[in-house]
Amino acid sequence: MGEYKIVVTRKIPDESLDIMKKYGELYIWPEEEIAMPYERLKEEVCNAHALYTNVGDKIDRELLESAPHLKVISTMAVGFDNIDMEYARERGIAVGHTPSVLNETTADLAFTLLMAAGRRIVEGADYIKEEKWKSWGPMLLTGQDIYGARLGIIGMGRIGEGVARRALGFNMDVVYYNRNQKPHIEEEIGITYCELTDLLQTSDFIVLLAPGSEETRHMIGTEQFQLMKKSAVFINVSRGTNVDEQALYKALKEGGIWAAGLDVFEEEPISASHPLLSLPNVTAVPHIGSASIATRKKMAMMAAENLVAGIQGEKLPFEVQA
Repeated sequence: MGEYKIVVTRKIPDESLDIMKKYGELYIWPEEEIAMPYERLKEEVCNAHALYTNVGDKIDRELLESAPHLKVISTMAVGFDNIDMEYARERGIAVGHTPSVLNETTADLAFTLLMAAGRRIVEGADYIKEEKWKSWGPMLLTGQDIYGARLGIIGMGRIGEGVARRALGFNMDVVYYNRNQKPHIEEEIGITYCELTDLLQTSDFIVLLAPGSEETRHMIGTEQFQLMKKSAVFINVSRGTNVDEQALYKALKEGGIWAAGLDVFEEEPISASHPLLSLPNVTAVPHIGSASIATRKKMAMMAAENLVAGIQGEKLPFEVQA
């Protein structure tokens, strides 16, 4: 048993715990699907040297001020907008995350939502379960064609590349918008850069993959939805804060756009009474972009490796660079 205290805010795979046990005394919140209460977390980190966390935990200045011995924060996620990075740097606390490993898995989920929302899969499944299916109808649950449609991707990182590659298998015309144009990706994959306004106006399917930040907060709102086709299908697997949900609800409710597939929300977990969930043209899932068994186990191990390195004062293998 090591000399350090390590706080783990969720039940995680045993293999990851075994790595960390060698370096300290572990406090493990015993729940997997119930978040560790903020005040309880503050109590536990007051004498902790390392924190193993995730996107569901608020790691703000107040919490970090209550943890004077903290050497490292390791999050089992790519995103780190739930962590006060400025204050962590000020304190010299190393912060690690789990990039790259979930790219293909999240691209799978993005394309799954695209297909499910476009072809009304969840709505059709519910139609059977509710015993509404009485006969074949010429226009019953008709959706949007995916093969040959135009796909606009906002944010051309590794996940965006993965979505684009999948789309090419459906002979989609893929365009993208990114802060920086990527000619090498255009040449490698066969996609086209265009300005955001053009992308919004011409795309049949729009996938949002921008990172979450103050700069991108509500980057898709009333103005952007008004530019989209009435037949457009909007997919968000980035961050919920990137979308103005009231504007999205209005666009979906009034026929401004045709459907949406959502993996992320402004406030998580989303309530079952949220207005978006009352709409039949919304396909919603609970932030499961990286949720394949193999990927989540790999993420758990990467986060453990980051924590172990940080607690020993070594460079983290996957340190946040932003």
